[in-house]
Amino acid sequence: MSDKDKVNNAKDQVAGKTKELTGKATGDNQQEAEGKLQNLAGKAKDKLEDAKDTAKGVADSVKERFDKDK
Repeated sequence: MSDKDKVNNAKDQVAGKTKELTGKATGDNQQEAEGKLQNLAGKAKDKLEDAKDTAKGVADSVKERFDKDK
C-alpha cells in the first residue's frame, strides 16, 4: 500500500469519526450515520489494500519458485 493510500484511508477514518461524534453530540442522526459509514469505508479500504499487498507477495513468491525451478 502506498503512503498516499494510507494517508487517504486515515483521513476517511478521522473525518468519519469526527462527523459521527459531532452528529452524536448535536443529535443529528444522519450526520452520525454518515460519519460511521465514512469511518468504516476508510477501514475497509485499509483491509482491501492489505489483502492486495498480501496477494502480490504470494504471487511474487510463487513466480520466484517457478523461475528458480527452470
